[in-house]
Amino acid sequence: MWMTQMRFWRWVILGGVAILLLVLPFPASARPVERTFRIQASQFEYSPSVLVVNPGDRVTIELTAADVVHGLSIDGYKLSTTADPGHTAHLTFIADREGAYRIRCTATCGNLHPFMIGKLQVGYNELLWRGTGLSVLALIAAVWKVYR
Repeated sequence: MWMTQMRFWRWVILGGVAILLLVLPFPASARPVERTFRIQASQFEYSPSVLVVNPGDRVTIELTAADVVHGLSIDGYKLSTTADPGHTAHLTFIADREGAYRIRCTATCGNLHPFMIGKLQVGYNELLWRGTGLSVLALIAAVWKVYR
């Protein structure tokens, strides 16, 4: 009888933690700051290719083309710039929309031009962290089930 009640409460606690993982908001991000990224564009990549910022950050991108003319456009922000080889182009904006946005080259730079993409991540990737938490809970439940 006692063992059955203990098993029951284990599952109730596990279910409660799962529900909390799904519904609790993530903590508020830090105070907005100014971030500067120096991106070097070459056939057919951006370096760095992933930019991570907090919502509200003032972002400045300094784009340098290493070989041919390259451009940079951020989906969802309607921003673009073009850099000639050896020159630097500047793009400044406020990251006011949470989510993941593609960075694309706007100047045809060769055969693989359509595959020259990057990513701007504004804020947490909540889906990833919530999914990871639920996966850990599922693993704990499986271990409890086997070793009861």
